[in-house]
Amino acid sequence: MGTVTQSNVKFDFDLIKKYDTPAPRYTSYPPATEFTETFTELDYRSAIAASNQRKTPLSLYFHIPFCQSACYFCGCNVIVSNNKNIAKPYLQYLAREIEHTSALLDPERRVMQLHWGGGTPNYLDTEQVEFLWNKIQQHFTFDPSAEISIEINPRYVDKNYIFFLRTLGFNRISFGIQDFNPTVQEAVNRVQPEAMLKDVMSWIKAAGFESVNVDLIYGLPYQTLQTFRETVDKTIALNPDRIAVFNFAYVPWIKPVQKNISEAALPKPQEKLEILQMTIDELTKYQYQYIGMDHFAKPNDELAIAQQNRNLKRNFQGYTTQPATELFGFGATSISMLDDAYAQNYKHLKDYYAAIDRGTLPVSKGVKLSRADIIRRDVVMEIMSHFQLCKSEIEEKYGIVFDTYFRAELEDLKPLQADGLVALSSDWIDITEIGRLLVRNIAVIFDDYAIGRGEKKLSRTI
Repeated sequence: MGTVTQSNVKFDFDLIKKYDTPAPRYTSYPPATEFTETFTELDYRSAIAASNQRKTPLSLYFHIPFCQSACYFCGCNVIVSNNKNIAKPYLQYLAREIEHTSALLDPERRVMQLHWGGGTPNYLDTEQVEFLWNKIQQHFTFDPSAEISIEINPRYVDKNYIFFLRTLGFNRISFGIQDFNPTVQEAVNRVQPEAMLKDVMSWIKAAGFESVNVDLIYGLPYQTLQTFRETVDKTIALNPDRIAVFNFAYVPWIKPVQKNISEAALPKPQEKLEILQMTIDELTKYQYQYIGMDHFAKPNDELAIAQQNRNLKRNFQGYTTQPATELFGFGATSISMLDDAYAQNYKHLKDYYAAIDRGTLPVSKGVKLSRADIIRRDVVMEIMSHFQLCKSEIEEKYGIVFDTYFRAELEDLKPLQADGLVALSSDWIDITEIGRLLVRNIAVIFDDYAIGRGEKKLSRTI
């Protein structure tokens, strides 16, 4: 059987540079780049009907797209406005989408996971949060053990707001630190003093949230190895349960807000890699387990346990401990991930509103998965989530001979094996420690859509 070890990664900079190419992040397979408008609302309705037959439990995602100010590093679909009135009609339309979609779902299907993301969910005031919360509770049945999480921007909360969220029923919370350094914060237009972040964490712990996640980003302007070491040390001192460390994807041709960042201010490739190595070394030294591609969790955290039990799953919110659920997304630009179909809502509010006014589900595009897609998805997600793949498990599940079905892919893996990224045996594909950093390069070998995909749509792997 393959093994996943926890030890310091020693970098070969020339090797990593060789593989630092654009590739999907594989929050889904096929990736969102393959969604098309030929997938219609009727296709989505059919997929929901098939989903009801499976009677799988539910995961719900609600997108709150509004922000009070623009973070220049942001790659999300957001609407920046200080006019809070913009949220009022959005919530009314969101409520109508809940009514339309929930009416199509088997009421016996229980919700195991709920997440509010954005944008900035705490853009909403407490009355608006309670309105949306009650609407969701009215139309869905929650399992008593459900994970109920929300993202917050620490600049726009106080102690009362944090305690309100916990009292309402949220049991998990996430907030972005990105970097503690004031120069970096100013360069990305997200100034949040250290004292503020400490206060927010103390309120969260006092309120009794079951799990706290914080986000860091490496590769931001003016970061150095030393300044980011200080950020990592201060983050560890806050003692979160989970830490996500994201690679800054500089794609100003896709996200115009990033044009506010000077490319010359970004750390050079070698220093960026040194920052990543230091971060992995420091977090693992303090007993955070290296989860998947960019997450770290305490050993007793559900993410770490799920990886050890090999039932970790990856979706558009990142890694999840609920592998059996099907995800239904609500709100502009949100994505639903059913077992054999993905559907994305309209991005622009006017189109999202118009679809709901027509009495239709606000689906703009998506993809229906073939059997080949589903087989390849399992392979890609095993690699992305567990850094290993058992061939016989795939063979048993799908009735294929792995080495025959993936003959070309196994041949393509041989140069990666020669470079030390993977270890191939008769029944296992194991990702090595250095291979973890380049796991997207390994997963892309099994991506049937990779040839001909425009690289301009993708971020670099390191």
